[in-house]
Amino acid sequence: MTTSLANHGTVVVASRSANAEQAVQALAEGLSHADLGGVIFFCSAEYDLDRLSAALDRAFPTVPVSGCTTAGEITPEGYDRGSIVAIGFDHRVFAMEASLVDDLDRFALSDAQPLVDDLTERCRRRALAPVNEHSFALTLLDGLSSREEQVLATLDAALGRIPSFGGSAGDDNHLAHTHVYANGRFHSRAAVVVMINTCLPFEVFSTHHLLPLAHKLVVTEADRDRRRVVELNGLPAASVYADLVGVSLDALVPEVFARHPLAVQLGGQHFVRSIQRVNDDGSLNFYCAVENGIVLTAMQPAPLLDDLNRMLDGVTARLGPPSLMIGCDCFLRRMELEAVDHLEQASALLRRSRVVGFNTYGEQHHGMHVNQTFTGVALGTLPTLDG
Repeated sequence: MTTSLANHGTVVVASRSANAEQAVQALAEGLSHADLGGVIFFCSAEYDLDRLSAALDRAFPTVPVSGCTTAGEITPEGYDRGSIVAIGFDHRVFAMEASLVDDLDRFALSDAQPLVDDLTERCRRRALAPVNEHSFALTLLDGLSSREEQVLATLDAALGRIPSFGGSAGDDNHLAHTHVYANGRFHSRAAVVVMINTCLPFEVFSTHHLLPLAHKLVVTEADRDRRRVVELNGLPAASVYADLVGVSLDALVPEVFARHPLAVQLGGQHFVRSIQRVNDDGSLNFYCAVENGIVLTAMQPAPLLDDLNRMLDGVTARLGPPSLMIGCDCFLRRMELEAVDHLEQASALLRRSRVVGFNTYGEQHHGMHVNQTFTGVALGTLPTLDG
């Protein structure tokens, strides 16, 4: 078990116990205190989720708990697997309210606006800080729902000036079952929206280390609902992509997708559209939305550690040393770090900046669903905190 006390209103505890009850007991022992106002956790999908949810419900009967399954965890020691990491929020510093979206397929603005209004009003009653200027939203979505774009755009419209970030739940790279947690149990095809209001300074951020190349690919046949591209430039998609990156069809594996992503350009920025898998018919499935007619740009990675270090240093320069960062880090970035044996160096950077979080099947930033980014929120400090 690893425990890290982050001053200024948060406590972080991680457990590597494979036993659900023992893991939750470790969380409860480290997080529970008289002023605990809420808990957010990220856990390996290898846990028995029924036992884990029952243990969480017993351990925190009066405290709101939200979370999701992961494709890897970020604990106070850095990258991990097979663990659970949780953040406890002091109600004197944070007003934290959460709502479950249990029907992603029919979620519309008529649902989003009352949900957001309710969350902001519940935070406002706590009177910690002006809600519109001192709040952010964390979104956790089922990572295999294929509904992120529609849900996030709708939520973003309802949130207005309130910044948001988040991640799509994973399942340790099995691509089979992903879950979010709210109201005492795990849910699939669902999302959790957590509104956090605080007097602490904070910054919502996103970064990636990918640079555009000259190569362009036009999606000439796609199944939008299934995020599947059948043809690129009028030819079978997998063959075109394999030729682009210089490998055989049999060699198209996640490690190749991580090193050779594609992106769509919007407003002068490139937003990565990562490939999930090759299908038997030669089509490609993506983690983000794709549709007929879009132009995909081939991307190449710059040094990931350099970009991560610059981003962390920049946040510290603007905000001061963070008391905590909550990070949503694409599992393809982690795969790239593992391939070049840089995982421990990256963990050292995350430890230095007090980052905890999880590896995702997609990241969420200001209403956009993106891939191969490191996205999150940095919490600053106040001069003093009584108690």
